[in-house]
Amino acid sequence: MNLVEQGDGFAKFWRERHLCTLATARPGGPPHVVPVGATLDLATGIARVITSGTSYKARLIGAGGALVALCQVDGRRWSTLEGRAVLRTEPEQVADAERRYAVRYKPPRPNPSRVVVEITVTRVLGNV
Repeated sequence: MNLVEQGDGFAKFWRERHLCTLATARPGGPPHVVPVGATLDLATGIARVITSGTSYKARLIGAGGALVALCQVDGRRWSTLEGRAVLRTEPEQVADAERRYAVRYKPPRPNPSRVVVEITVTRVLGNV
């Protein structure tokens, strides 16, 4: 999905420094929602979250992937990105996600067990 079509306000909102939440589905229970830092590549429609491979969110997504929702809010402005998440463990993918994270937030602390939650965005909701 090419998210450039969402407009300049959308693009600016996803470049600003905001914390996000990532919602994943627990088996047979309520959603698991956690605060995360996220980046968005508008041209490819890929959102990325760096995390430890041992985190609960990484375990919920697992090897087969999962449907997720990534949200951010700033007052009345909000945006939710829905899509399928997969875990990426390749060193070049992790390094790329770390570079993107450093641009939006700050350089991440070292974490040898880091993985990337890579979300292919299929739906956009919001008011930006």
